[in-house]
Amino acid sequence: MSAARLLPLLAALAALVAAGCGGSDPLDSEPVATTDVSLPKSYKFEPAVIEVEQGATVTWTNDDNFTHTIRFDDEDETAELEPGDTFEREFDDVGSFHYICTLHPQDMEGEVMVG
Repeated sequence: MSAARLLPLLAALAALVAAGCGGSDPLDSEPVATTDVSLPKSYKFEPAVIEVEQGATVTWTNDDNFTHTIRFDDEDETAELEPGDTFEREFDDVGSFHYICTLHPQDMEGEVMVG
């Protein structure tokens, strides 16, 4: 196949790969009604967006083989979770609470919606 015919095919393939490889924003997912969040072996919070009632306590469990952290935008403290560790936080106020793993902020973020 000539280079002139191959170039448009390669450009189309590159566009398809780029579209498929762009990670979707985890915060665009629908909220899940739960008080349990897992940190599975994939550098993410699962589910990424949860919905709880005011006064609920949420538990995060590190099911990964690596250490992760949880830091909320409204707090200065960071919880460090070794593999198998858990972290709990009670949500007394109504609102939306964004958090990240400070070790992997480009991949791991989540949100707790309290109503």
